[in-house]
Amino acid sequence: MTRGLKVLISAVSVIAVFCFAVPASAENIKVGAAMNLTGPASTWGQYHAKGQQDYFKYVNEVKGGVKGRKIEMITVDTAYKSPEAVAAVRKFAMQDKVDMIATWSAGEGMQAKPLLQQFKIPAINYSTAWEILQPPVDYMYLPFGNYKLDCQAVLEYILAVHKGPGAPKVGLLTYNNPYGRSIHEPSKEYAKKRNIKIVSIEEFPAQTVDLTTELLRLRQKGAEYVFVQMLPAAIISTLKSADRIGYNPQFIGTWTSTDPDFFKNGKGLLKNRVKMQFCGALPTDNTPGVKLMEQIWKRYKTVDSFDTAYWEGIVVGMIMERAFIRAQEKFGSVTPQNINKAMETFKNEAFGGLVPNVTYTKTDHGASFTGRIVQIHENGTFTPLTNFFTPGKDKITLLKAK
Repeated sequence: MTRGLKVLISAVSVIAVFCFAVPASAENIKVGAAMNLTGPASTWGQYHAKGQQDYFKYVNEVKGGVKGRKIEMITVDTAYKSPEAVAAVRKFAMQDKVDMIATWSAGEGMQAKPLLQQFKIPAINYSTAWEILQPPVDYMYLPFGNYKLDCQAVLEYILAVHKGPGAPKVGLLTYNNPYGRSIHEPSKEYAKKRNIKIVSIEEFPAQTVDLTTELLRLRQKGAEYVFVQMLPAAIISTLKSADRIGYNPQFIGTWTSTDPDFFKNGKGLLKNRVKMQFCGALPTDNTPGVKLMEQIWKRYKTVDSFDTAYWEGIVVGMIMERAFIRAQEKFGSVTPQNINKAMETFKNEAFGGLVPNVTYTKTDHGASFTGRIVQIHENGTFTPLTNFFTPGKDKITLLKAK
């Protein structure tokens, strides 16, 4: 082979490698988001989407992406329907060729799980229904403690504040869907261990606007505390119905109890009788994660104050970004398989105190099991009523409410 021909072949090879490498390095990391944007409780889904999208915009614009690659979020509205979520996941996998996916409700996550495992694409589910992580757990993740945490933390709090004679009497008031029922068995199981009486479990369809019948039954059964698993609009309906019949127990919900509309519609109804489990940071905590979230919402003006749905969107975005970084660092490229392997190496990954440190293993994708109880105020603020604690492990400490 002549020297000239060797030089020509070498030059062509270099050009070929360059032309292949540049598009590959510049290619976006794709995230599919199957969100409820128009169905019941769509305020939650809308602010989840806004928080996640804002965080990715921040990563792209301020941090220069992930190792130079921008994050692209492809959002599909599921309208709170499991078939729509399954169709969206199929589109993400087959058409969009995404690297990771966000799924939304308990039912949607469980319906989409087999498909995600078939396509081997990791997903974080916005609902923390523990049933989603029933074996096999492959490719399905939660961003923080599941609803078993809510159940145990709420019941521990009730024990800590109960002053009446005998065991505290608790009623459950929930939707009649997978999300609502997610607190039934864990509450019954934990109540037996802790000498708490579950006196009644009342279910109702998500479209119900008058809860008088259910509350009358709870009052008749003597429920002093009502543990609710429903979305914010239904809590407003519950409070109105309780006032109608003169029933005034303590209402305690899971972390999904509020959204922006909740405070607008709840004026004069909360009366310091509504609390919830919340495992995230609050503005009063003043952690680095809170400061970052405030910086992001001021930059993009999506919200103008703290909102729990927006908070979760930021959290999911942060966990995904960290997974992309770890995949690149540990395995050399950001692909669905490498993202999944990287997430299973998370050990006490810290996110500036915005959410409890996250740990994932091959058999446990539950993130964390630490929470606290907070008071919900009518002005849209929250006051911690307890320390952060792991139920059954840490001592609960009651804080003075302001």
